[in-house]
Amino acid sequence: MGKLLTVKQARAFDKFAQEKLGIPALILMENAGRGVAEESARMVGGSKGYAGGLVVSIVCGTGNNGGDGFVAARHLINAGAKVKVYVVGLKAKLKNDPKLNLNILLKMKQKVKWVKSGKDLIGLNRATLLIDALFGIGLNSPVTGLYRQVIAALNNARVPIVSVDVPSGLDAETGKILGLAVRAKKTVTFVAPKKGCFLADGPRQCGRIIVKDIGVR
Repeated sequence: MGKLLTVKQARAFDKFAQEKLGIPALILMENAGRGVAEESARMVGGSKGYAGGLVVSIVCGTGNNGGDGFVAARHLINAGAKVKVYVVGLKAKLKNDPKLNLNILLKMKQKVKWVKSGKDLIGLNRATLLIDALFGIGLNSPVTGLYRQVIAALNNARVPIVSVDVPSGLDAETGKILGLAVRAKKTVTFVAPKKGCFLADGPRQCGRIIVKDIGVR
């Protein structure tokens, strides 16, 4: 199993990388998103750097997890995939780094759909692959309302799902499902697996866990 990170340790690592080593958060996000894109292409038989024929829908939140999803979208588009990007949450809550990466997609003429209800996600089942970039390790309360609808839509699509860092709806510390959680076929995590991936409901929700290097250990 190797080293596992608690939520506190994962946050401390990010702070260390940015404040002590001087690595901008944007670079960490870039490396994480590129890793997700590579593993997504591999999952459906593509090789590194090539995703031709892949049809992928990426569901992003407004935090850094969503930012990783925006970066993954860009790399998959550049590798030949047909990509649909969905964003869940208020535009006003979009953090600066995710906003920058979203704006890059918009300048690339990539269409982005803001999700107002579960109906906005009709058609997810037509994708080859889904990427769950809704919540990261910070979730610690039950998923309700629109977010619960979105997670249900992802699971009900019956399409393989790649989750970013941890499946949305899973407590990264305890491994418990917070109301409802994405059931991923593969979870792409960074630096080291999060503790919750191996506790309680974690193994069932995470699927195969892949650890990607984001440029610092």
